[in-house]
Amino acid sequence: MLSIVIPVLNEEDSLLELYRQIDRSCSANGIDAEIVFVDDGSTDGSWRVIGEIARSDPRVSAIRFRRNFGKAAALTAALRSIRGDLVLTMDADLQDDPAEIPRLLAKLNEGYDVVNGWKQRRLDPWHKVYPSKVFNGMVGRLTGLKLHDHNCGLKLFRAEVAREIRLYGEMHRFIPVLADARGFRVTELAVNHRPREHGVSKYGIKRFLRGFLDLLTIAFLTGFSQRPQHLLGACGLFSFILGGLGLLYLAAQWLLMHAVHVLPEEPIGNRPLLIYSAALLLLGGQALSLGLLAELMVSLVGRERDAFSVWEMIGAEEPLNPKSKIENPKSE
Repeated sequence: MLSIVIPVLNEEDSLLELYRQIDRSCSANGIDAEIVFVDDGSTDGSWRVIGEIARSDPRVSAIRFRRNFGKAAALTAALRSIRGDLVLTMDADLQDDPAEIPRLLAKLNEGYDVVNGWKQRRLDPWHKVYPSKVFNGMVGRLTGLKLHDHNCGLKLFRAEVAREIRLYGEMHRFIPVLADARGFRVTELAVNHRPREHGVSKYGIKRFLRGFLDLLTIAFLTGFSQRPQHLLGACGLFSFILGGLGLLYLAAQWLLMHAVHVLPEEPIGNRPLLIYSAALLLLGGQALSLGLLAELMVSLVGRERDAFSVWEMIGAEEPLNPKSKIENPKSE
């Protein structure tokens, strides 16, 4: 079974047509699918439309949050209630084309675990396109996984991937990166992208900044979560070397001046280099280390409490607790 997960935030006018297109695509290609809508705190009539769809089709289930918790939280809630062996995530604004579902499945069946969509011909304003290109380039450089479009909402992956990764913050866009770090096979596929017809874009400068900060976290977690000392120790060692060289220079200068009985123009203790060297020795590596260690603790320990609160559900199973099968498949 294919589980189609759709986070929703104020997309009242798009939902019914999106459902019809998904149904048409799956029926025409003999795809056994369920659809899970997650209302991420919509303030329009989205939940009413979702309820009507869910009551008319037993394949559709829905989850409603008490307020907006973000796309990563919406995906997490849905992934804990799915029944399918494969998971497809897509946006609710009709820009992702459900007609691409068979092509994504065919690509996955070539031996991959994750297929990431690539909006090769993107129909968005320039102020979304160019920052996205910069962001995708940075993701490739920092993580080693070079994809054209990490931000694409169309992502198809196996249920095993959902059990291996944890999403929070803006990390929904890093599903391929997190999967690649766990050893899953990741590829991409050029997909059709359509212009927005209803509603307004949720993209803004705040999302870009949050995404950049989460990128730094991802780069650390995927590269050093099992060996953090390789990074933290290197930063600390570099800081100590710089500070030590500064102090060594001052000490050598002091000894040389006393050896030739030349008094310095000002006391060594009043020189800025001494202050800078001491700061490097004491604080240089610690500031970065504390920040990265905090992110590491959030990733490894923060599983005991969800970052969202479910309001009500229609046809969906109760979200599983952190020790359930989605986190630990051997618990059954």
